[in-house]
Formats: sequence, C-alpha cells, structure tokens
Amino acid sequence: MFVATLIAAGKLTDEVVREGIDRLDATGHEVGAPHWLDVGDAADIVFQGSLVSARAELAKMDHGALDVVVQPLGDRTKKLIVADMDSTMITVECIDELADYAGIKDQIAAITARAMRGELDFRAALFERVGLLGGLAEGVLAECRMERVRLTRGARTLIQTMKAHGAYSVLVSGGFTAFADPVGEAIGFDKVVANHLEISGGKLSGRVLEPIVDSAAKLETLKAEAAKHGLPLAETLAVGDGANDIPMITAAGLGVGYYPHPSAGAAAAAVIRHHDLTALLWAQGYPRRQWVMG
Repeated sequence: MFVATLIAAGKLTDEVVREGIDRLDATGHEVGAPHWLDVGDAADIVFQGSLVSARAELAKMDHGALDVVVQPLGDRTKKLIVADMDSTMITVECIDELADYAGIKDQIAAITARAMRGELDFRAALFERVGLLGGLAEGVLAECRMERVRLTRGARTLIQTMKAHGAYSVLVSGGFTAFADPVGEAIGFDKVVANHLEISGGKLSGRVLEPIVDSAAKLETLKAEAAKHGLPLAETLAVGDGANDIPMITAAGLGVGYYPHPSAGAAAAAVIRHHDLTALLWAQGYPRRQWVMG
C-alpha cells in the first residue's frame, strides 16, 4: 500500500484531490477514498500499484502551489530525521554571509552555488572558500550569526512535533559548529554534526579541522544513528537542498529535497517547492492538531 499526500496550504480543493485520484485510476492503480488531514491544506490518497508510476503521474499535476509526496504507507511516520542546515533549516548559506564581512561574498557565493549543484568537489570547494576567509576576526562568527542567520519557517514545529512523537533528530551540516551548534539548540535538535573552523590568535586560520563533514559523512551519520536507535532505514527521513545531501537523501526511507538544486531534486523521492518545513508533518500523516508549534 502507498499513500500520496497532496499539499497546498489554504488552496487545496476537492477538484484537485479528485484529479489526483483520477490520474492514479487512469494509470492502473487501485485507489481508495481520499482522507483530509486538514481541510483545504492537505489530503491523503491511499492506493495500490506502482510507486514509481504514481510519482511520475502525480508530478504532472500543475496547480502552482501544490506539493505531492508519494511513499509507502506503512513506514510513513519516521522515527529519525537527519537534516541539512544551510538553506534547509536556516534561510541562508552561512559561509556566503560570513564572506560578506570579508568583502568577498560574490566570489565565495559563486563557489558555493557550483558546489551545491554538484559541479565542484565539496571538500575541495570547502577548503578553497575557508582559505579565502583566513585572517577574519573570530568575533565576526557570532556577529554574522546574530545579524544574518534566520530559522526557516516551520523548522521548530517540524522537529518539536517529531520529537514529541518519539523521533530522534540530528542536524548534520557541511557548515560550521559556530553556526550549527546554536541553530541546533534553537530548533531543538538532539544532536549536531558539523565542521570545526580552526582559530589561531583570535582569527580564522583559513583551515578546517578534520574530520570533514561531507556527503559521505552525512550518509554515515544517517546510517549510524539508525543503527544506534535500532531503526531500519525505512523509518528515517533525510532532508536537504544540495548535491552533498544526495547520498543521505537517497538512502533514507523518505528523502526530501527542500527547494533543492536540480541534482538534489532529481535524486529525492519527494520535493517541497511551495511550502515551509511543516509540509513534512503532513507527509508523515500528522494533522495540524497534533503539531507542537515552535
């Protein structure tokens, strides 16, 4: 059994839900009656048939603000979430904002964008960008965090709700602990994994300390935390936006691209392009009355 969750907050109509049912029916799926999670916001369609075919068919629905998540029904409520930070749990790329204080934002942002699209090796791109920040005063890290970093809408509600229902949460970032640790605390993550900037004489040395949190480390974090908590990968959720998130996204029970770069979007089982992070609660079957508002 599978479930297709149609999400269009404040704009989901009976007609759109009916179209989803008709599309599944016309492509040979056995479809049940729809179930509203929240009327006008999100609805489930349970069906039997082909997961791949259903995803392809429902992706053709063109209603502007509609996001669709299609997945196996049995394990939809996840017990582990592993989430990227930059441009996922927060609205910015921290290294780009930090570069602004050094007067080289455009230069570093261009490298970041290419790395997130998968055009550059993440590790090499990280070393290059951090090297360009060498000599920046350590105090700028806190200044940048306070002035530039904002939580993505729905981040706290997503994590607090999942935790209230027994899930474990990990923030895993190719960014830096100077940002990730306070962000993780503000959102309520159980654990934070991120890179450590080397500081020497009160300034950034231009180096990152080993081990490096790259795509392989993100995948290993997902697998290790699942094993630690006795969970099959089917009961995990991974969410991110960049190429370095692809391995964990493809390994998780539900891998989500959140406003993703094209390569991550193509690899993800589900893509959110129109809603905040609370869409991932509807995707897990939580109606709004069960949310823990952050």
